[in-house]
Amino acid sequence: MRPADLGFAMPAESAPHAGCWLAWPKRYAFWGAHYAAACADFARVANTIVRFEPVTMVVDPPAAVAARALCDPSVRILELPLDDSWLRDTGPTYVVDAQGRRAAAVFTFNSWGGKYHPYDLDALLGARIAAATGDRVFASDLVIEGGGFYSDGEGTLIIAETCVLNANRNPGLSKARAEAELCAMLGSAKIVWVPGDVTDTVTDGHVDGYLAVIRPGALLLEEVVDPDDPRYRIMAENRRALELATDACGRSFEFVAIAEAPRSAAPSDAPGYCRSYVNFYLANGAVIVPSYGIAEDAAVVATLARCYPQRQIVPVALSALFRGGGGIHCITQQEPPRRGAA
Repeated sequence: MRPADLGFAMPAESAPHAGCWLAWPKRYAFWGAHYAAACADFARVANTIVRFEPVTMVVDPPAAVAARALCDPSVRILELPLDDSWLRDTGPTYVVDAQGRRAAAVFTFNSWGGKYHPYDLDALLGARIAAATGDRVFASDLVIEGGGFYSDGEGTLIIAETCVLNANRNPGLSKARAEAELCAMLGSAKIVWVPGDVTDTVTDGHVDGYLAVIRPGALLLEEVVDPDDPRYRIMAENRRALELATDACGRSFEFVAIAEAPRSAAPSDAPGYCRSYVNFYLANGAVIVPSYGIAEDAAVVATLARCYPQRQIVPVALSALFRGGGGIHCITQQEPPRRGAA
């Protein structure tokens, strides 16, 4: 039996949370001289989210003392062995049913197509976190990461071709087979495909780098305004694909454009610097949004306030995290409430 067979489905990220999960930076060589600053950024994100909902920080045991020193005392530290710190991709995706029972959908993880080694501990992390929360695990052979899909909570799942159909993850996989597996695991009724982003050589075009769900039928979509930018055409193609699509309820999509941070926001020695404002986290009653310390931040806060009028917009000033190629959404994973055992 698969989750969908038992009535489980992935809720929208805007739905209430029981808490949030993060993982402490571990790959020292990856962060290099910026490792300490990256740890401070991860702690800053956790300490902000915990104002709105419980936070658990997964920490490799040797780093537990350092993590406790930087994290607010209300952040729970859970010691588990791990390889990397991008919990959106390595953690479980929680699904719930109509009775409020909860389970964990755990996909196969191969470090974004075998890009970083080792990754065997991270391949086990989703199931280990589910064991810590006492949730039933449904495992899938499909290789995909949590940042590679977005659910509207009403049956629509948005996903990129450059990610799940990439030969470095699922060689020979057809769209039909991918759709069937995603629907079975996440309870989706319709998969909406976008072309993705071939310039993203780390995640191969995770959708959380350029779009977010405001509400069913309405999307925040990153806009590249410079025609000379190679991503200008790519983002236009993604928007066109969404304009031609409808969601699981038959609605055409509405769009709110949000520009990425300008190239000048990225240090010259960080070519993979994440400049995505849509890579935020929806906490209970708040939007935890990246801040680059530039004038453009204010316009983004105003746009998000219009999109999420019932939520407090909370900018978090970061720097080292973006050097890793990801943002706040990439390092967080929401945990929905549970009202009964699966």
